[in-house]
Amino acid sequence: MTKTVVSRRTLFVAGPCAVAGAASSPETAKAQAGKGLDPRTEAIIREHYKAWDQKDWPTENRLLADDFTFSSPAGDDHISKSLFKMRCWDTQAAHIKRFDLLRIFGDGNEAFVMYDCLTTNDKTFRNVEYFQVANGKVAALVCYFGAPSNYPTEVSAGRT
Repeated sequence: MTKTVVSRRTLFVAGPCAVAGAASSPETAKAQAGKGLDPRTEAIIREHYKAWDQKDWPTENRLLADDFTFSSPAGDDHISKSLFKMRCWDTQAAHIKRFDLLRIFGDGNEAFVMYDCLTTNDKTFRNVEYFQVANGKVAALVCYFGAPSNYPTEVSAGRT
């Protein structure tokens, strides 16, 4: 048996691409949860995406902890729930037709989700998001874009 050693520095440099690559597969069946993921966490995550599909801010607001933070490569560094609503929900939700969840895997109350997002003008992009759930609410969400500027508005406008 051959043993491969990978340094923490190498993993850090590989970052979200390594996670996305390890999780990807040509199969696009319904997402299957990892064996260690708490079923309540999985349900919260699925409800989060359903709220986006249905443009249901009251449900999304209920799912997010009061001290929720969001981070992304778009300059969102642990932004608050109110900034998330203003920068993300208010500007992007109207451009989303639906999320197709490809993979949900995690352990306990932490999970990675890989999805394809279909925009309202039938364009698609893929991202990976990392969830931390605490006390029945999404405490933190980190989005890793699949390509530069992978917002629904950018994809819909053909700028990616």
